[in-house]
Amino acid sequence: MFPFSRLFGVTLLTSYLVRASSINSTTYTAPGAFPTSIYGTYWNDPTATSAQPQPVITDPVTNEIFPYELTDPANFPQNDTVDPHPLPMQATPSQLLETALGQIIAIASNPVFGDDTCTKCQASLAVAKMLVLGAPEQGPLLAQAVCEYFDYSTTCYNEYSELALGSTFSQVLAFANAGGYDGQNLCSHIGLCTVPPAVPLNTTGWFATPKPNPLPPPIQPSGERLKVFHISDIHLDPRYAIGSEANCSAYMCCRENVFNAASPDQLVLPAARYGSYWCDTPLDLMAAAMQAIGPITGTEGGGFNFSLFTGDLTAHDPDNQYSRAFVEYEEVVFYDLLKRYVGPAPVYATIGNHDTYMQFQMIPYTMGGALGAQFNWLYEHISSMWEYEGWVPEAAVAYASTHYAAYAVTRPDGLKIISLDTNLWYTDNYYSYINSTEPDPFGILRFLTDELQASEDAGERVWIIGHVLSGWDGTAAQVNPTNLFYQIVDRFSPHVIANIFYGHTHEDELSIFYANNGTVMSAETALAASWIMPSLTPLTNLNSGFRVYEIDSATFDVLDVFTYVSNVNEFPSLDGQTEVGPAYYLEYSTRDAYGGNITWGLDDPLNATWWHLVTEQMELDPTLVQTFNTYQSKSSVAGLNCTGECIPAKICYMRSGSSSLAYQNCIAGYSSTQ
Repeated sequence: MFPFSRLFGVTLLTSYLVRASSINSTTYTAPGAFPTSIYGTYWNDPTATSAQPQPVITDPVTNEIFPYELTDPANFPQNDTVDPHPLPMQATPSQLLETALGQIIAIASNPVFGDDTCTKCQASLAVAKMLVLGAPEQGPLLAQAVCEYFDYSTTCYNEYSELALGSTFSQVLAFANAGGYDGQNLCSHIGLCTVPPAVPLNTTGWFATPKPNPLPPPIQPSGERLKVFHISDIHLDPRYAIGSEANCSAYMCCRENVFNAASPDQLVLPAARYGSYWCDTPLDLMAAAMQAIGPITGTEGGGFNFSLFTGDLTAHDPDNQYSRAFVEYEEVVFYDLLKRYVGPAPVYATIGNHDTYMQFQMIPYTMGGALGAQFNWLYEHISSMWEYEGWVPEAAVAYASTHYAAYAVTRPDGLKIISLDTNLWYTDNYYSYINSTEPDPFGILRFLTDELQASEDAGERVWIIGHVLSGWDGTAAQVNPTNLFYQIVDRFSPHVIANIFYGHTHEDELSIFYANNGTVMSAETALAASWIMPSLTPLTNLNSGFRVYEIDSATFDVLDVFTYVSNVNEFPSLDGQTEVGPAYYLEYSTRDAYGGNITWGLDDPLNATWWHLVTEQMELDPTLVQTFNTYQSKSSVAGLNCTGECIPAKICYMRSGSSSLAYQNCIAGYSSTQ
């Protein structure tokens, strides 16, 4: 019996022969054998029927025989490595710059993107990233060129050259995920994208132990009150020029060679000797404030029990006028004055966003090499200054010098002070946009958590100090780190964390932290309060101020706060004489100002519960928000009023301890009185 395949073939051949015999004579049937005479020679047997013939072919132009491998069905080339595959010529760095700028301009004008500024921005960042990776020295030039082309500023070189932010931007783009979350986050900072939401936080394994339930019995008050001095945002301006233009058109004022564009040849407002609303602190005002502290607070004899400084030493100079030497000069001058006038007890200090060069910037050590170590000079110098003044012990200095100037000190009275460089989450710190989905890219919050755990184990109370606030209206801080910080505060409050202190905004503000990420905001769920310290500098449209806390010596809870201010609008009348200087006076007592309708004992703490009750009173009586708004500006005659939707907005800011909560819950645009 024939196999099926052979039988099938015979059937097809028979059918074909039958059809061929029936075709008329005009049809030609080719012979079954290949005409071997066509070619002279073959690579294989051309008469075989199992493979097609492979003739030997000679190129008549080159007289070369084409190799059998070229057409061998079993062995023909898969990738041509012989013939040329030309690529474009390598561009010079300047050509790369020109091309990158051209692509960014094309992206910005491409009608396909329409009004989608976020997509345009991220696509442009991706172009810039490729440039800085291939030609790093061209990054600052691109930043400057983009600034000039899109008319972002009239001083693009001063702001974006290699001597200013251009080098920083280049580093950030080299490491950031420009097409992903980092890029959207960075573009949101310049208003071209919405702020990306906080990444879901997984704290599994973050805490060594769960929060005690029930909490340990609270420490009982001693009945003894300590006095703690707090000053912030000095912004000492040694370049202040008395009599120069104090109402200038180009930042910053009270300097030589600045003017008001509406009156370029004549002064509009001469800079007063002691300061002006649009200027930083002259040395005359700094000295006057220092002299006032003792007499007005009643501490001339014994001084304070200790003091806090929550950052920002230097003036608001443009980046191109900053230097390491300028920062170090300001450190030496201010710390010396502080030691003279508020000592001999220690001052616990932290770094502000202006206390570095480049200002605002702080890079993770994990970037490695010279880039990761580029701010070590600052941490080493400033921590050495704290040791020199006798404020921080050697072990804490050693840690601070290699950990972003962070430290923890347990005082003889049992209070632990934890100082953090909160530039780590500052939105103007462009390095914070690298790996910005990570809640702790700097490792500082790991340090904080471990210190709080140790304090919980030891039964200690803790104060946390930093500069850039974690919440209020949300605009100052990155959402992911402050989200984790909020969970840390929840875990260790109220039994470990007694208070949190910030500066930065120059205004008198406060934020409350609640349990369970603020899911329910009530007096029962309020856990901790962060005090946002008003500034000594008048910038912008503010009076000059400082404050004193009265605290219990055992619980370290705040019992009352006394804020002292000086009216900057009166300073021009003090010019041209030396008989009297600025007058500082008690602006208000926090307990008296906000506690009138709250049932609260005279020695009960002004804690998170009390502050939540204050916000409830504000909802019932909006005039209390007006009072808060007045004190927010330190009673400045130039402060803006708060009416309409500003009132619920301010209450919402007070209930927002993290940036993500502020963005989630609050009306934007009413955070400042300026």
